[in-house]
Amino acid sequence: MKIMVVSPHPDDETLGAGGSILKLRDLGNKICWLNITDAKTGEYNNEFVEKRKIQIDKIINFFNFDNFINLKFSPADLNDSIKGNLIDSIGEAFDRIKPDCIILPDYNDAHSDHKYVFEAAYACSKIFRRSYIKRILTMEIISETNFGMPYDTFKPNLYVDITDYLDKKIEALKIYDTELGELPFPRSVDAVKAQAIIRGTESGALYAEAFRVIKEIE
Repeated sequence: MKIMVVSPHPDDETLGAGGSILKLRDLGNKICWLNITDAKTGEYNNEFVEKRKIQIDKIINFFNFDNFINLKFSPADLNDSIKGNLIDSIGEAFDRIKPDCIILPDYNDAHSDHKYVFEAAYACSKIFRRSYIKRILTMEIISETNFGMPYDTFKPNLYVDITDYLDKKIEALKIYDTELGELPFPRSVDAVKAQAIIRGTESGALYAEAFRVIKEIE
């Protein structure tokens, strides 16, 4: 399969699906990364912009992605006024790769950027427009998914055993050293490991990642 992971920001792909990316790649699937926003000079200091470029390059090499597309939207610009442009850009990326499966941020994530990205990507996935998309999942991104609105909390119906891949996921996460903190900060190595333990206990594995299946066509 061709699987495309869609991240609102660099680090979301690793937090939400890092272990699964590694496992799916080892199983012979082609893995593509579509990143939506990026740090730009003028909005962030030059040191951070350069650091982010290095982080992205390291992550591409670490996961050995078959394709990488960076749309480079400004995080501050993700709002209703650019929704049409966002939909067009994501649709063009889908048509370029033609993924069988897309993995998106969850629609109930706390961060508005995640919601805009989900809505735009989902709008691009209509079967009569892109019949090659057969499976749509949302991923659990710690610090966002677990802070979603209580009326539609993330209820996983798919678990991926990442027991053999958790250490490598954490190794990838450490590339994003600018985003990590110490407990009780949620984007921390200990919190990510704890989340993997909880999802593992729910699915009979030592460590697991959890997803919500939105659509699947056989």
